[in-house]
Amino acid sequence: MSMEDAVRELLSGLGEDPDREGLVNTPQRVAKSLKFLTKGYDEDPEEVIGDALFTVKYDEMVIIRDIDVFSLCEHHVLPFFGKAHVAYLPNGKVVGLSKIPRLVDLYSRRLQVQERLTVQIAQTIQDKIQPRGVGVVIEAMHFCMVMRGVEKQNSVAATSCMLGAFRDHQPTREEFLGLIRSRSRLGL
Repeated sequence: MSMEDAVRELLSGLGEDPDREGLVNTPQRVAKSLKFLTKGYDEDPEEVIGDALFTVKYDEMVIIRDIDVFSLCEHHVLPFFGKAHVAYLPNGKVVGLSKIPRLVDLYSRRLQVQERLTVQIAQTIQDKIQPRGVGVVIEAMHFCMVMRGVEKQNSVAATSCMLGAFRDHQPTREEFLGLIRSRSRLGL
């Protein structure tokens, strides 16, 4: 069964007429939308990072914070969205800055749970860049909690994964958490 046929069946199951004017093209639109929202299955983290590793004598924390995250909950196929904050301590190599948000997108463009998403990002950075440590924090609102179920409109789920120095060295962890809470002088 094609995705379009499955959507037609779903619409019928909801009591709708899939041939109604407003719904006649919905199966194609939903299929196209779902393919985009889950395109991370077709992407390879190895290709995302590619040859963007550079030898640099820099051993302080690199942080990219406030990365937009949009994903679909694997339990209800409803959206969750928020911000990811990613940091690593270089070990002789740095990665091109745009690669970190691309990794976040790659894993968030799959059916997900926030906990797994957080670990996948951290573990990929650890495996591919081999830094002295990695920290990832994701804060997100889940529509499965906002629109249905407990209906808590202002709830935010926060998850973290700390590897290497971020796990083993409390001051490193505290520096990371402090920096993602602070606001820059740029007004960002």
